[in-house]
Order: sequence, then C-alpha cells, then structure tokens
Amino acid sequence: MPQDRNPTTGEQLLFLTDDQLRQGIELMFFAYRGFTADPDLILEEYSYGRAHHRALHFINRRPGLTVNDLLDLLGVTKQSLNRVLRQLVDDGLVDSRVGTTDRRQRNLYLTATGTALEAKLSTTQRARMRKAYSNAGPQAVQGFRAVLEQIIEPEMRPRIARLLEQKTHD
Repeated sequence: MPQDRNPTTGEQLLFLTDDQLRQGIELMFFAYRGFTADPDLILEEYSYGRAHHRALHFINRRPGLTVNDLLDLLGVTKQSLNRVLRQLVDDGLVDSRVGTTDRRQRNLYLTATGTALEAKLSTTQRARMRKAYSNAGPQAVQGFRAVLEQIIEPEMRPRIARLLEQKTHD
C-alpha cells in the first residue's frame, strides 16, 4: 500500500489533491473487497448474495423489523427485497409474521438457522474490523467513522444516526 513520504497534518488534509482522492477511492474499493470476501464465500454455499447478507444483518439487529422499515433501511426496490425475503423465508432463515397492531404489516424475525448463518457471516467481519481498528488506533477509528458519516448522503445522516443509537439485538 503506498505511503505518503510526507506525513500530512489535519490542516493539509483539507486540501487533498485529485491523486490523493483517487487513492482514497481505490482504498475504499479494496477495503470493501476485503470486508466482503469471507462472507461472500459463505454466502456462495447457499447461492445467496450480499443483499441476503444485508437483510439478515438488519433483521438480526432489529427483531420484528417491518418489511417497509427494511426497505427504507436498505434503499432497494420492493421487487428486489421481495425476491430476497421470499428466498430467506422459503429456506427457513426468516420468519415473517403478521403485525399485532396492523395486520397489513409483516414483522421479520430470524429463525435459529437464520441466526446461526448471520452469526457466521458477521463473525468474520467483526474480526476483520476489530483487527483493523486495533492496529489503526483510537484516533484513526474516530476519524474513519467521521469520514464514513460524511460520505453518507446528507439527508440520510439524521436517520442513520438514529438507527445507530437505537438499542438493538446483538
């Protein structure tokens, strides 16, 4: 990985060159590839893709999540989510229950099999993140989070912040 010969200060980072920005973009691509590599191998065994992984992740984190809330979280079309959910339900990983207050709603829960698969997928990613955070140090972790938050569309930031603050299942 290329290292700058001259360490930059926080003030210098405000004036990044196009080459430095391209390097950052390329690092994001490579980091994403590394972040998804282990789960992709596991998903392949089930003929699932990353959309299945994201659905499992958020249903695990928020048991009882409605289909509409999951649609909103993932920012995907209803058609693509329905295909993914249908497969997860048919394969016995997700339980879709009629809402107790609104019978038109469908609340989503992982089954024991779904919980086991989600744990297998997230364990690999948590290990990678834990190692990266540990090696980078607390200031880098704080800075990385700030950068990620700024990459999120401005209108989405308050909603994402609320989601991250919510008490979730782990």
